[in-house]
Amino acid sequence: MAHGEDDDFEPEGRHEREVAAELADQRAEFVGLMQHFYRGELGRTTDWRARIDRTTNWAVGLTATLITWAFSAADRPHYIIIGSLAAVTIFLYIETRRYRIYDIWRSRVRLVEENVFANAADPEGVVHEQWRELLADDLRRPTLKVPFLEALSRRLRRVYFPLMTIIVTSWGFRIAIFSPDDVDAWEAATIDPVPGTLVVAAVSLFYLAMFGITVWPAERLAMGEKREPPEHVSWRE
Repeated sequence: MAHGEDDDFEPEGRHEREVAAELADQRAEFVGLMQHFYRGELGRTTDWRARIDRTTNWAVGLTATLITWAFSAADRPHYIIIGSLAAVTIFLYIETRRYRIYDIWRSRVRLVEENVFANAADPEGVVHEQWRELLADDLRRPTLKVPFLEALSRRLRRVYFPLMTIIVTSWGFRIAIFSPDDVDAWEAATIDPVPGTLVVAAVSLFYLAMFGITVWPAERLAMGEKREPPEHVSWRE
C-alpha cells in the first residue's frame, strides 16, 4: 500500500482543526474566501428579504379582501374591518421577527462591502479598523443586532402604519356610510355586547400607540443603512 503525505494527517490535531487560520496571512486566498463568504451571506439576505416581502403581501392581500367584502353590501358587519386590523397586527409581529433575523445577514454583507469592496474600489481606508475581528466574533456568536422595538418601528414606517391608516379610515367610512339615519356613529360602532364608545376608544388608542412607535425618535442601532453610525455604538450592538 502506497504511503503519501496524508499518512501524517491527524484529524484531532490543532493544525488540522485550525487549517483555515493559514488563510489569514495569505492575501490572495483570503480575498477569495471573502468572495465566497459574501456570495453566501448575500444569498441568505435575499432569502430572508423574500420572506419579509411574502408577509407584507399576505397582509396587503388580506386587508384588501376584507375591506372589499365589508363594503360590498350594507348588511356586512363593520367589525370585519377591525378583524383585518387584528390580522395585520399579527403579520406585523411575524415580520418584525423576520426583519431582525434578516438584519443578521444584512449587517454581515454591509460589513464586507464597506471594508473590502469599497476599499478595493477606492482605497481610502476601512470604515471599521477591526472589521475582521468584528466579523469573526459575530460568526462565532451570532447576535440579533436590532432591538425588537426598533425593528417594529421600521416595519411600521415602511409598510404597516400606512396599511393600518387605510384600515381605520375604511372602518370609519363604513360606519358613516351604512349606519341607519336614526342611529348615531357611536352606536353604529357597537360590537355586541361591547358598546360603540368603548370600541372607538380601543381602536383610537391602538392607532395612537402604533403612531407613537412609528415616529419613535430614539437613536437607531442598525448599522450600514446609508448613514454614519453613532461613534459610541459598536457594530455588534
